[in-house]
Amino acid sequence: MTTPPPPQSGNPYAQGQPPQGGNPFAQGQPPQGYPQQPGAGFAPAPPTQPKRKITFKLVKNVVVVVAVAVAVIGGYIASRDDANTAAVGDCMHRGSSNSTNPDLEVVECSSSQAEYIVLAKVEGSFTSAAADSKCEEKAKDFQYSYTESGDGSDFLLCLKDYSK
Repeated sequence: MTTPPPPQSGNPYAQGQPPQGGNPFAQGQPPQGYPQQPGAGFAPAPPTQPKRKITFKLVKNVVVVVAVAVAVIGGYIASRDDANTAAVGDCMHRGSSNSTNPDLEVVECSSSQAEYIVLAKVEGSFTSAAADSKCEEKAKDFQYSYTESGDGSDFLLCLKDYSK
C-alpha cells in the first residue's frame, strides 16, 4: 500500500490549492488598479422565462371555447322568440309546414310575417280535445290551438288568423 505524498506546506487541507499569493483574486478582492466586475458580490439574475409557443393544443382549446360560447349565445337568441315566450296579443309566424311541429315564432304584428294572433295562453298539459274545449272557454273566436310540452313549461296557445 502506498501513502500520499506529504503536503508542501504545513496545512494538510491545502492540497490541490495554489500557493498563497499565486492568485490575486483568491480573497475575493480584485487587485488595486483593476475595476470591480459588474455583478460581483450579487446573486446571478434569474433566467428569463421562455416565450410561450402557440401549440395545436392551445389553438384547439381556444376554438372549442369560442364554439361553445357561440352555440350558447345562438341558442339563447333563437329561443327568445319561441312559442313559450308568447303572450296574449302577440303575433305569431309559422316557420314550418310540418303539422306536428309548426315552429311558431313571435313576430311584430306590423311585420309581413305575422300570420296569427294569440287570444289566450293557458299553463298546463292538454290533449287536443281538452285544448279545444279550454280555448272555447278562454277565447270564443279562436281558430287554432297549439300545445307544447316537455320543455319544462307545458302550455296551450289559442290562436286566430291575423288580419291587418
